Amino acid sequence: MSVRTALPVTAAAAAVALLLTGCTSTKSEGGAAGDKGGGVRLVTEGVLKTCTHLPYPPFQSKKDGEVVGFDVDLIDLVAAELDVKQEIVNTPFEGIETGQDFNTNKCDLAAAGMTITPERDKVMDFSVPYFDATQALITRKGKKYKTFEDLKGKKFGYQKATTGGEYAKKNAPKSVELVEFEDVGLLLAAVKSGQVAAGINDNGVLYDYVKQNPDTQVTAEFDTGEQYGIGFRTGNDALRKKVDGIIEAAKKDGRYDEIYKKWFGTAPKSK
Repeated sequence: MSVRTALPVTAAAAAVALLLTGCTSTKSEGGAAGDKGGGVRLVTEGVLKTCTHLPYPPFQSKKDGEVVGFDVDLIDLVAAELDVKQEIVNTPFEGIETGQDFNTNKCDLAAAGMTITPERDKVMDFSVPYFDATQALITRKGKKYKTFEDLKGKKFGYQKATTGGEYAKKNAPKSVELVEFEDVGLLLAAVKSGQVAAGINDNGVLYDYVKQNPDTQVTAEFDTGEQYGIGFRTGNDALRKKVDGIIEAAKKDGRYDEIYKKWFGTAPKSK
């Protein structure tokens, strides 16, 4: 694009300086409005913005117009410590796991039942692990699908941009037709209706769904040894360290166990 009118030298210099300021990477500087002490700066003063992707019960889902869940309660501990309110930002999971939502200052952190992986760790920083998970297989009640081999010639569903999807792509034989869904709600509805023969997702989510939908069943688990972490913009060490401290303190003083029991019915298994 050609420029028809030249700016005076001083004006041009100011414009360039402004442009460079606006294009500065957010990977090490927050561009945040509120400083809560200890170097913690938030995107919006007085608010802790949490990116997530609904629905993903029991970690986050909407009930009576309010977003509730295990992750929500855990981050509420952080918000209380910072003396701010948590605000849930519902956004496509792909924007979270690629780090794009942090680079555009959409949120301060992401709590989305998200597994810590080397690929994700390249585009964001993670808290200490706060939940152990593995992949599981869900089918309609009475179906005897327990392995990928059992699904030959069948449709098998997975959620977009998830570790379950990656596991299916690596392990399912070519005779299994893989079907991608935007979110876990659509995936589970497809399993329940018979649109797909079975689906894969994190075990905690599937067991919660089966409780509410007894016409479905979890028939197998795959030992993937996953752990969830809270995501942060790369370099946002002040907030990450604050969250780490709160998670570790909550595990020691029993608050973590209380939240776990509330959403899963039992205390977490000790390692």
